[in-house]
Amino acid sequence: METPKIFDSEYRFCEILWEHEPVSSSELVRLCREKLDWKKSTTYTVIRRLSERGVVQSRDAIVTSLVSRQEALSAQSAQVVEKSFAGSLPDFIAAFTRKKKLSRQEIEEIRRMIDSFGE
Repeated sequence: METPKIFDSEYRFCEILWEHEPVSSSELVRLCREKLDWKKSTTYTVIRRLSERGVVQSRDAIVTSLVSRQEALSAQSAQVVEKSFAGSLPDFIAAFTRKKKLSRQEIEEIRRMIDSFGE
């Protein structure tokens, strides 16, 4: 199953949810007002929209995620690679490493990851 798209403002909401879940919808309203300066109606609208898309669920006024932070990050990364680099992961890595020098530890970690995918 493909991970549903989570837009920027929704992602900020999800960050709050992932940090506090399971959480009551009234507590989410308070957190979103505090952290995002949202009105109550905005929070409930986002809960409804994300529920319709299968990102979160709200049962008995308790909100939980159906998409994990890692799943959302993986989907966003894949979209960037597809959109900006025509799906080429090597091109993405080349562009990324032009601006950021990788440490020896990061290089070894990437090697281990690549080796594990080849097995």
